[in-house]
Formats: sequence, structure tokens, C-alpha cells
Amino acid sequence: MSFELPDLPYAHDALASKGMSKETLEYHHDLHHNAYVTTLNKLVEGTEWAGKSLEEIVKGTYQAGAVAQNGIFNNASQHWNHTQFWEMMGPGENALPGELEKAIVESFGTFDKFKEDFAAAGAGQFGSGWAWLVKDTDGGLKITKTENGVNPLCFGQTALLGCDVWEHSYYIDFRNKRPAYLANFLDNLVNWENVASRL
Repeated sequence: MSFELPDLPYAHDALASKGMSKETLEYHHDLHHNAYVTTLNKLVEGTEWAGKSLEEIVKGTYQAGAVAQNGIFNNASQHWNHTQFWEMMGPGENALPGELEKAIVESFGTFDKFKEDFAAAGAGQFGSGWAWLVKDTDGGLKITKTENGVNPLCFGQTALLGCDVWEHSYYIDFRNKRPAYLANFLDNLVNWENVASRL
């Protein structure tokens, strides 16, 4: 069983009016994400990871930590990360469901404080990586940041929301203004219904 690049859940130009251009999605999804999938399929062929689920590969290669598996982990985790990322955004109005709002307010005080802390995590991630809203192992909500392709699966957490802060995610539209990209992501791009469904 080989992995495949999932279709975007919307047209390439569907997010353009919200600050993520057609060109960004063409590069990010069609080239970058596709490269992770293609490379992963080549790397797992003939190994113990052939036929395993994406989640099994991410958890197994991260915990194993063997140098020979770093390439497998990097490409598997980035395939998983991006598959979630496309689903976590949407072209609709993206209203905040009450259940999710209640959970966020209980954990962070206010929705604005959550956005402030999430944006700070993303802006403060040195180099490439991700900012996350996760349900932690104790059931509470927490904001984290991870380097490169590391993701919440590695720590037994549930990813509710993730934002890619690799430069290829924002440089076409925002150049080097990562904080502006993060603010736009939170204000305009997040599909809060999808985030709520992950609770």
C-alpha cells in the first residue's frame, strides 16, 4: 500500500480572498506536500514500515530515533501534518462552535488570549516548524510548538489545530512577516468546525 497525496478539500483559489493565494497552494500542496509523499513511498519500500499506517510510522520512527529512519520520520510526519493542515482551513465563514469556544475559554481565559498565545508560539518557533493547539494526555487544552516535522502524535497528544510556519507556507503571500501570516491564519483561514470535530 503506497501513500497518496490527498486532494485539497477546496479549490486552489478558494482561500485567495482570505489571504492564502492560489500560487501558495499550488506550490505548498502540489509540490512540497507531494514531495513528502513521493519520498516517503520510496523510503519505506522493503522496510519494516511498508504496509504500516501513517500514524504507526510517525510514532514508531520518532520513538526509535535511529539515524537510518530520520528520513522516513521526516517525510511521514510532514505528510501527516499537511493532510491535517488542509482540513483545518476552509473558505467558509468559519464561526466558532460553542463547545470549542467554552473549552478554549476554560483553558486560556479568553478566545483572544488563546489567539495571542498561539500566534506567539508560531512566531517564536526558531526556524521551520509548527504551532499547535492540542488536547494533552490529561484531557486539557495546551498550545505547543514543534521543530521541523515533529507533531503531537509523537507525544500522545491529539492535534486540534496546527499552523505550518515553514517559510514555504507564507513567503509568497507574506514574505518574511510570519506574525502577520499567523494573525491572518487565526482570523480568516481556520475551519473552526473541523477543529471542534477533533475534540
